[in-house]
Amino acid sequence: MSALIFSNRSGNKDVAGMIPFISVKTPSCLTLMDSFLEIEQMGIHSNYGPKNTLFEDRLQGLYFGGQGSCLTVCNATIGLMIAMKMAGRRRTCSVSQRYALMPAFTFAAAAHAAIWAGYTPLFCDIDPATWAACPVSERRMIEKYGDSIDLIVPYATFGNSIDLAHYAALHEETGAGIVVDAAASLGALDENGIGFGSGFAHPIVFSMHATKTFGIGEGGVIYSGNPDHIAVLRVMGNFGFGEPRTATIPGLNSKMTEFSAAIALACLTTMEDVATRRSALADCYFRTLPIDFEMQKPRGHRRSYQFMPVLLPEGCCRNAVREQLSSQGIGTGAYFSPHLMEQPYFSGLCEADDLTVTENVSRRVMSLPLWTDMTMEMVGTVCQALENVLVPASMSRVAA
Repeated sequence: MSALIFSNRSGNKDVAGMIPFISVKTPSCLTLMDSFLEIEQMGIHSNYGPKNTLFEDRLQGLYFGGQGSCLTVCNATIGLMIAMKMAGRRRTCSVSQRYALMPAFTFAAAAHAAIWAGYTPLFCDIDPATWAACPVSERRMIEKYGDSIDLIVPYATFGNSIDLAHYAALHEETGAGIVVDAAASLGALDENGIGFGSGFAHPIVFSMHATKTFGIGEGGVIYSGNPDHIAVLRVMGNFGFGEPRTATIPGLNSKMTEFSAAIALACLTTMEDVATRRSALADCYFRTLPIDFEMQKPRGHRRSYQFMPVLLPEGCCRNAVREQLSSQGIGTGAYFSPHLMEQPYFSGLCEADDLTVTENVSRRVMSLPLWTDMTMEMVGTVCQALENVLVPASMSRVAA
C-alpha cells in the first residue's frame, strides 16, 4: 500500500454539489393516509394492535422464511434492554458482578442497555478484517472471567452478517445468554440468501430508525427462532403483565404505536428494492475507491448498508480529510469513534481486554454517504474528491 496523506487542494465545489452524509427516506404521508384513517376509525393506537400484528407476521414470512417469531418495539435500545434482561442465566445467583461481553467497537446503546439490565459491560477487541468481535479476544475474556460472564452480545457490524453458529456454540459451552445487536442489519441476507438470523434461537434486535436501510422514524423489532422467547419478551414489553393488569415478571413499556407499524408495513413493500439499490451503490464504491483504502470484509449474500465505512490509510488526518470534503459539500461520519472504552461514562464503569485493533480501526474509520436516492454519479464524485485530497506522502506531510 502506498502512503497517502491529506492535501490542501480545495477541489471543485460546483462539481461536488451537495451530497449529505445521510438522506432519510420514509414512505410519503399521502400513501399512508388510508392506513392512518383505519387506525383512527378503529380506535386502537397501541398495545400490539392489528397493524403491529400484521407487520410482525408479514416480516416473519417475507424475511425470516416463516421461521420463529417477531416482536415490534418502540426502539432498538429498549429492545436490547428487555432481551438482555430475559437472556441472563443467573438472575437469582450469588455472583457479585455479572458481565455482558461485547465488542468495544459498537454504538453506545448496547452498553447502556447492558448497564440498565444489571450488567457490567466487558469489552473485547475486534477482528481486523470483519470489524466484528474477535473470537480470540472473546476466548481470552471467557477464560479470565469465567462464570461471571452472564451474557454475550455480539454486534453485526455495520449491517454485515456474523457467524451465528459460533455464538450458539458459545452458549452451549458457557451457558451464557446470547443477544445479537443487529441494529443496521434488517435487509441483510446470510450466506444462504435468507434473512440474517433466520432460525437462530436467541434474540436478535434490529433497529428501524429513520437512518437505517429499513427506516420508519423510530422503532425496532426483535426476532427469535424460538417463539417462546418472543412470547416472554412480549409480556416484558407490556409492563411484565403475565396476568391481566398484574406484573408477574420484570417489565417496562416497549410497545410500538399503530401509526409506526403502518409505516413499517409500507416499508415492507419496498424493502427488497431499497436493499438491492444500496448494495449496488456499495459495489460502485468498491470499484471506484482508491485501492489504498481498507474496506470491511463482507460476509453473507448481502449486507444492509446504512452508509459506506472505510479505513483511511495510515498517516492520514481524518479531521482534515472530513473538513476538506465538507468544504466541497460532501458529508461524512466517523462511526464508531471514539470507541466505547474511550467514552468517559463507560471507561469509568466497564472493563476491557487489550483493544489494539479496535483503537486502530476507530482512529482511521470514516463513513461515506450511501442512501437510497443517491446516484452512481454521486458515488463517483465522492471517490474523486477523496482522490483529490489524498496525495503521495513524498509530496506533503501532515501531523498525525
